[in-house]
Amino acid sequence: MLFDLPLERLREHSPELTLPADFESFWGDTLARARELPLDVEREEVALGFPGLRVFDVSFAGFGGDRIRAWLRLPTHSANEPLPGFVEFHGYRGGRGLPHEPRLWPQAGFAHLAVDTRGQGGAWTAGATPDPHGGTGPETAGWVTRGISSPATYYYRRVFVDAVRAVEAMRSIPDVETSRVFAGGVSQGGGIALAAAGLLGDLAGVVTDVPFLCDFPEALALTSDYSSGYGEVLQYLMVNREQERTVLDTLSYFDVANLVTLAEAPALFSVALADSVCAPRTVFAAFNRYRGSDKEIAVYPYNGHEGGGAHQAWRALEWVRARCAA
Repeated sequence: MLFDLPLERLREHSPELTLPADFESFWGDTLARARELPLDVEREEVALGFPGLRVFDVSFAGFGGDRIRAWLRLPTHSANEPLPGFVEFHGYRGGRGLPHEPRLWPQAGFAHLAVDTRGQGGAWTAGATPDPHGGTGPETAGWVTRGISSPATYYYRRVFVDAVRAVEAMRSIPDVETSRVFAGGVSQGGGIALAAAGLLGDLAGVVTDVPFLCDFPEALALTSDYSSGYGEVLQYLMVNREQERTVLDTLSYFDVANLVTLAEAPALFSVALADSVCAPRTVFAAFNRYRGSDKEIAVYPYNGHEGGGAHQAWRALEWVRARCAA
């Protein structure tokens, strides 16, 4: 069950990953170009008839001005006070879901923005945001190899910009207190949240559970499931053998274990020691390389990629509440 390193070694695991020479300028230029376009946040209320809760269908301009969809949920009992905000990103192949779905954060008094991941949402929760940008060259089924021949065309360049714009869209909502906006998610959502923490210097905090997209070299070496996100890269390289160096170079710009070296927001991680999808050492690589000193990690020894589930969700809520009260 515990296929990875012992916990005491995981706590010290901090591999030296390849950091491109133009890493910071690449992301600085990418974000500067994105911010040349107005956010253009639009919202329309959805009448669900839920007491104490208002739900809005939201869209904003993401990468390239593409419209990104999200659900905004607001508790009505705090309508006269600025609300802390939680921006949630979703697991691989999932989307923002339906308007009546998870309500933990608004029930706890937070503005909650559930953001689509462009192109996804056809597997386990619904999505409504297309990815109008084609790749350049071949790709495997899924999104992890889309445009992988170059950092400029790679799929997660668009996704990470969308994430930054989602936080900025949340801060533009009049009901939200801009200094208390948090980001979080599970698996892919946790990786996207960490990327946002690295690219934004002033998040109030980040919650990341069993994050995907961390330490690509180790993740690829440990992956045996070819149906997983990491497995898509292995499938691609099985056929496109000569592109290994190009693929790894591209991935280094989007490796969350690199992006967290820029992140200083308070951070709560979680890891599951029996997780064969996002191996524990890849999560610890991101945790140990995380720049900010206010960080902690919850360890679930007997769980797989489901992680801490509802227990971790409650722990995250208490962690965020404590930072709102500080």
